[in-house]
Amino acid sequence: MYTDPRSLTYSNFSFRSPKIDLEAALKECATALDLFLNNKVRACTTPWATASMLVMQAGMTFDPKDMDAAMMSLEESLQTCQRFRKKAGIMETLTSLWNRQPAANLTEEEMHAELCYAEVLLQKAALSFLDESIIGFIKGGMRIRNSYQIYKDCQAMVKVTKEMEKQKSTHIHFRGGVNMGIGSFNLMLSLLPTRVLRLMEFLGFSGDRELGLSELREGATSNSLRSILSTLTLLMFHLYITVILGTGEGNLTEAEALLEPYTKKFPNGALILFYIARIALLKGNFTFAQEKFLACIAAQEEWRQIHHLCYWELMWAYSFEQNWTEAYRYADLLCKESKWSQAIYVFQKASILSMLPEEEVTKLGENVVELFRQVDGLRLRIAGKSIPTEKFAARKAQRYSSSNPNRQTITPFYLNNHLFVTGNDVRVECILTTLEKAEEQLREDPKPSEYHLDDQCLIQLLKGLCLRQLGRLVQAEICFNHVLSSESNIKHDTYLVPFTMYELGLLHKQKGDIDTAITVIENAKMNYKDYNMESRLHFRIHAALNTMGSFAAKLPPSRTPA
Repeated sequence: MYTDPRSLTYSNFSFRSPKIDLEAALKECATALDLFLNNKVRACTTPWATASMLVMQAGMTFDPKDMDAAMMSLEESLQTCQRFRKKAGIMETLTSLWNRQPAANLTEEEMHAELCYAEVLLQKAALSFLDESIIGFIKGGMRIRNSYQIYKDCQAMVKVTKEMEKQKSTHIHFRGGVNMGIGSFNLMLSLLPTRVLRLMEFLGFSGDRELGLSELREGATSNSLRSILSTLTLLMFHLYITVILGTGEGNLTEAEALLEPYTKKFPNGALILFYIARIALLKGNFTFAQEKFLACIAAQEEWRQIHHLCYWELMWAYSFEQNWTEAYRYADLLCKESKWSQAIYVFQKASILSMLPEEEVTKLGENVVELFRQVDGLRLRIAGKSIPTEKFAARKAQRYSSSNPNRQTITPFYLNNHLFVTGNDVRVECILTTLEKAEEQLREDPKPSEYHLDDQCLIQLLKGLCLRQLGRLVQAEICFNHVLSSESNIKHDTYLVPFTMYELGLLHKQKGDIDTAITVIENAKMNYKDYNMESRLHFRIHAALNTMGSFAAKLPPSRTPA
C-alpha cells in the first residue's frame, strides 16, 4: 500500500474506474494524501476535484467562487455516498425516529459510506457557517447534529462488528475514521464553557476531553487512512487551541512524537515544516522557528494561503525578539496579500510601527495614525455580528480618531497569549526591560491623557505576566493587584480587570494555593460582563478550572465552579 511520496508526480498517478472496489479506492485515497503531504497539491486534487481540498481552500480565501466550487463538490460527494449507503425501508425509517439502532447487517462498503457521509456533512456545515447569515448558521447546526449522530452510529457499528470484521484489511480504515470523528467532537465540545456544554449534552452531544484525546490518539497510531487527520487534530489542539482558548499548557512532547514519523516520510512537506516551526516558536527557539517557517514558504507555491499562515507566525516570532523592522515586513505582506482579517492585519502593522522611532517609520513611507484610523472601517461581520478580535482592535484604535491622537505606549501582546507560553526567559527579560522603560515614560509624561491610567494598568498586567514567567511570583502579584486596585478609575480598557484576575488566579495555582486560585478565577467569571474578548476569557476560565477539577470536587457545593 505504501508508495514513496517523493517519487509521485501527476504524470505517473493512475486513474481508476469509478467502479473500483473499496480496497482499491482506499489505496488511491492514501496515495492522494501522500501527494498532498509532499506538496503536490494540484496532482492530488485534479483527478477527482477532491471536496476536502476545495473546502480547505475556501476556508483560507473566503472567496465566493471558491466557496461555491467547494459546496458543489461536497454536494456531489454526498450524492456519491448516498448511492452506497444502505437503503432503509419505510418501517426502518419510522422506527429510527424514536429509537436509532446501529445496523448490524451492513456490508463493509455500506459502513464506509456512512462514515464518509458524516465527514462530508461536517465539511458542508463548516462552509455553511461561512455563509455569514442566520440561515447559514441554522443549516450548519443541523448538519453538525446529523453528522454527530451518524458518527455515534458508526461507533456502535465498530463494537458490533469488532470480531466479525477484524480480519478485513479495510476495516482498520473504518475504525480510524470513527476514532477521528468521535475524538474530534468530544475534544472540541469539551472546550465549551460549562453552561453551554450542558445545553449541548441535553441536545445529545458529549464533550469528554479525555475520551476525545484517547480516541484521537488511537486514530493517530492506527496506521489507517485517517491517521494523519487525527494527528493534525491533536497538533491543532496542543499548538493552537490550548494557547488561544486555554491556559497555554499544550503537550509539546506529544506534539513532537506525533510529528516524528511524518518528518521522516515527508521531510520537505510544507504542513510538516509548519508544525515543526510552531513547536519551536512555543518553546522559545525563535531562530530555528524562523528558519522552518521560511522553509515552509519555499516548499510550495500552489497554496499562497499557507504562506500567509507563516507570515503571521514570523511576525510574532520577530516581535518576541523585538526586531520590529522584520516584524513589520511580515505584517505588511499580510496586509497586501491576505483576505482573512484586514482589520487585524492593519492594527498589528500599526502597533508594530508604533514601536519604531518616528524617523524609521517615515523612511518606510508609513503613517501610524492613518493606519489605526483605517481599522474600524475594515471590520468584517458574520451573521451581523462583529468578530471579537476585530472589535477589540477597533476599540484600541479609537484613541487615534481625534485630531490630537493619544499614542499607545506599547504594542498589545497580551490577548494573543503567545508570549507567555514560551520557554525563552532571556526574551522575557528583554520584554520586561521594554515594559519598564514604557512605565518610566508614562511616569514622566507632563500632560497625562485620558488613557494614561489604562496604559499604566496594561503595562502592570504585562509586567506581572513576565515576572510570573520568570518565577518572581511576589513581584508579579504586586503588579496584578495594582491593576485590580485601579478598577474604578479605568476608563476604556475594562477588559484589564477580569483578565488580570484570571492571571492572578493562575499565579495562585502556581504557588499551590488551589482554593484561592479557584475563588479568584470564579470571581473573574461571575462578576464581570460586557467587556472586550469576554468569550475568549470564559473559554480560558473553563480550561483553567478543568485543570483544577480534582481540587474543585473537594469544595462545598456553593464553591464548585458552575
